[in-house]
Amino acid sequence: MTAPTPFPDDRLFLIAGPCQLEDDTLNLRVGEALARLAEHVPGGVIFKASFDKANRSNLEGVRGPGLEAGLSALDRVRTATGLPILTDVHEADQCATAAHVVDVLQIPAFLCRQTDLLLAAGATGKAVNVKKGQWMHPEGMAGAVRKVEAGARQAGRTAGALAVTERGTFFGYGDLVVDMRSFARLREACDIPVIFDGTHSVQRPGQGAGGASGGAREFIPPLSLAAVAAGAQGLFLETHPTPDAAPSDGPNMLPLSALGDLVARAVDIWDRARR
Repeated sequence: MTAPTPFPDDRLFLIAGPCQLEDDTLNLRVGEALARLAEHVPGGVIFKASFDKANRSNLEGVRGPGLEAGLSALDRVRTATGLPILTDVHEADQCATAAHVVDVLQIPAFLCRQTDLLLAAGATGKAVNVKKGQWMHPEGMAGAVRKVEAGARQAGRTAGALAVTERGTFFGYGDLVVDMRSFARLREACDIPVIFDGTHSVQRPGQGAGGASGGAREFIPPLSLAAVAAGAQGLFLETHPTPDAAPSDGPNMLPLSALGDLVARAVDIWDRARR
């Protein structure tokens, strides 16, 4: 029997969780809230968190627990919640190790053209979500997707489910914009489900305190709802009980208490837009 895809075409799905792994109390608090929310998300919920934030703005930025401890923490979330798990990989040799624990490997936007990383992710046979680089035009992402597929072929595997994520495009030096045409263009170019990252799209790179990234989380709801109406098949929303106390990306994370209402509205718009 074929396992259900984590990226269904015919139902709205959600990828959500904290930016990076913290202690078990926080990880499980968010995971259990997402497990309850999953009952109201037709396409299901995938828990996400990073074991290493390898692209922090500053050397002093908190990066997370690392590969071994991080995968153990993610496995505990899976056991407690039953949710599928997604995490970022930054280096080719991380892919096979992470694939033993997680259901979805994610390629960060800054690394979407790293051939060896994309090939290694594809070689695992796991589902892969490739985030669009902030400088890339939509059609340019077809090459990244083809690299993941080639990695699976070279390993003698069938490629796992694939998706590509829109996360905004650089506008000047410290802001991002979202072109709502991107969802149709990405789907046409890549022929796979397209996800909207509603939280990193409101990031303001280098505009926060001490040169860290800032953000404008008040724009997460309108952009996310517009993206669903414009054709996004899934949403990616980083969330935290107290975003301003989070070790990374707090200014562009959605408070956990606000997630349920936004997702309910997105499900409604998904249904209305596709009738």
